[in-house]
Amino acid sequence: MRQTLIALSVAAALAAAAGCSKEAEQAQAAKNTIEAQPVAEAASATIASNILLAEWTGPYGGVPAFDKMRVEDLKPALEAGMAKNLTEVDAIASNPAAPTFANTIEELERSGGDLNRVFAYYGIWSANMSSPEFRAIQQEMAPKLADFQSKIIQNDKLFQRVKAVYEQRDASDLNAEQKRLVELTYDQFAINGATLKGEAKERYAAINQRLAELYTKFANNVLADEEGYDIFLRSDQLSGLPDSFVAAAAALAEEKGQKGNYAISNTRSSMDPFLTYSDNRELREQVWKNYYSRGDNGDEHDNNALIAEILKLRDERVGLLGFDNYAEWRLQDRMAKTPENATALMEAVWPAAVARVKEEVADMQAVADAEKAGITIEPWDYRYYAEKVRKAKYDLNSDEVKQYLQLDKLREAMFFVAGELFNFSFTAVKEGSVPVFHEDVKVWEVKDKTSGEHIGLWYLDPFARAGKRSGAWATMYRDHTTFDGKKTVLASNNSNFIKGAPGEPVLVSWDDAETFFHEFGHALHFLASNVSYPTLNGGVRDYTEFQSQLLERWLSTDAVIDNYLVHYRTGEPIPADLVAKIKKAATFNQGFATTEYLASALIDMKLHTTDPEGIDPDAFERETLADLGMPKELVMRHRTPHFGHVFSGEGYATGYYGYLWADVLTSDAAEAFAESKGGFYDKEVAGKLVEHLFAPRNAVDPAEAYRAFRGRDAKIEALMRDRGFPVPTKKATTVAVKN
Repeated sequence: MRQTLIALSVAAALAAAAGCSKEAEQAQAAKNTIEAQPVAEAASATIASNILLAEWTGPYGGVPAFDKMRVEDLKPALEAGMAKNLTEVDAIASNPAAPTFANTIEELERSGGDLNRVFAYYGIWSANMSSPEFRAIQQEMAPKLADFQSKIIQNDKLFQRVKAVYEQRDASDLNAEQKRLVELTYDQFAINGATLKGEAKERYAAINQRLAELYTKFANNVLADEEGYDIFLRSDQLSGLPDSFVAAAAALAEEKGQKGNYAISNTRSSMDPFLTYSDNRELREQVWKNYYSRGDNGDEHDNNALIAEILKLRDERVGLLGFDNYAEWRLQDRMAKTPENATALMEAVWPAAVARVKEEVADMQAVADAEKAGITIEPWDYRYYAEKVRKAKYDLNSDEVKQYLQLDKLREAMFFVAGELFNFSFTAVKEGSVPVFHEDVKVWEVKDKTSGEHIGLWYLDPFARAGKRSGAWATMYRDHTTFDGKKTVLASNNSNFIKGAPGEPVLVSWDDAETFFHEFGHALHFLASNVSYPTLNGGVRDYTEFQSQLLERWLSTDAVIDNYLVHYRTGEPIPADLVAKIKKAATFNQGFATTEYLASALIDMKLHTTDPEGIDPDAFERETLADLGMPKELVMRHRTPHFGHVFSGEGYATGYYGYLWADVLTSDAAEAFAESKGGFYDKEVAGKLVEHLFAPRNAVDPAEAYRAFRGRDAKIEALMRDRGFPVPTKKATTVAVKN
């Protein structure tokens, strides 16, 4: 499943640090003046000279100086930025005037600008250009960043001012957006320990510091196993692999100093196609084991002990706040609200998914037996034989489809969709006019097609390389706001496609094309924002995946297929009969896709609703999957030792179910388009989509926003229809997607 993160999900301390940076902007509390002032004075010279702290200059409202970033500037920039931020919020906390929205909440939104600029660079080093030098700083600074967060959140003087504004919100002259901001700000304090006193408050802060260290170690261990387990093949080991994959593997091997060989990196973008096409079963098993054992090799990069400690500390921390378990605490401000609601949805889908896996395995085993392969299907065989079944059942060859999926053409297709739904235009900026951190990164200006108004910039970093974490994600370097003068969006998409040979187009699978559209959906969510305040650009985790999952649907629309899916050599449009096969096979292999995802989501939830005392993560994973009836022919999408969504930070912890929750919304919303006169390009439905589900970001409660779009809550039936599963009984449909 796609890892976006917004999601969130940047590696290690960034996940914790981005959270505290955001909370520093969202909640903003401060320690007392006696502690903060000397540090702030010492930081003044650094702020004046350090490029990472400097105001962004140049065109488009100013842009990050990515071409001038130096890792040696990072630590002093973080220290100076934190000190400056603390003095800013201390002034708010110490204001002798009665607390008001303007002098408390709005001033908190205004503070932290220097530090937020540093985090734009920090995120690049963490996710796109990691290095041993950066990781050392990251490890050192993680507990300091957590301590910084605690000094803000746990400042009672500031919390009392926020609380006073919160308690008067209904009697104050606030508009709906401002009232929502007050409520979110108060909640950030309340759910993160602001109400604690004495030893409990100190222990809470100490736990946060230790967790920040552990998250950083976890992510860096996974990255070390991704970088340390490349496989180099000879020319006689390439049977079955498509020419485009072979060319990319040759280019990667040359880049790694092994010209003449072929490199298979330990990332999903390399593993997945290799397991799909390679005829060499022994190599498939080796590649599979390398990938799924990341963080679980019993060596210095093993993550099991870290997971056990993380679980215990999380449980202890929420116990200080009076919660029975971590999941109960985490889900209180999500759409699901409770672990029981989230689990009920997953368990409603699980039986149908597992039943479909049994059917898929039977089909694959029949093919293997017919070929006299003399094997029983194992996890490293699943993709390989699924591809054979696809060809047999649907006469659909994934590699044939790939010839029509050029990365550049897919990007143009995304721009077309954005123009039709959002009225956006994308124009490549002149090379060199906007600084970038790597030569692969390209930048486009986004405008309103009708008015010509500048909306923002879109950065694309598409290719895998050493130091870049695996997967695909979206991020913002600058939020849309208007309360202090309009600031436009700087949005970014990041992928790990394997760069083709010089002069050759990059061809991708249908799944990768969907992921490309998915992450672009996050970027459009950023770019469509019309909120006034930074905090309101945040989101509810089991809702923010909805917008991006929905955008995947436009890949298979006729307008995209007819105009952008053309053969990379001949330029001929994809044949109608091949399109028909793709659509006919739309629910193919949904047992595999749904079960591997749900296994990860269920393990995530069960880990955080179980007493962690004495827990053995490896044993817990095996035993829980056995209890669930996990088919032996596949594994969790993200096994616990490399489950970065959950253990390299807290963004998706007990939140991995959110992709399914969001997919209920997605399937239901897609039917709204399908039922309309204009289909997926219906102007009226698209207008409601942007107005209610993209532009408001978190300025409106997600459940209310969805009802405004659809006229009702979403229902699970649409999801089951989408995946080709039996629609559940009336009793099972009581899993309502609402607050």
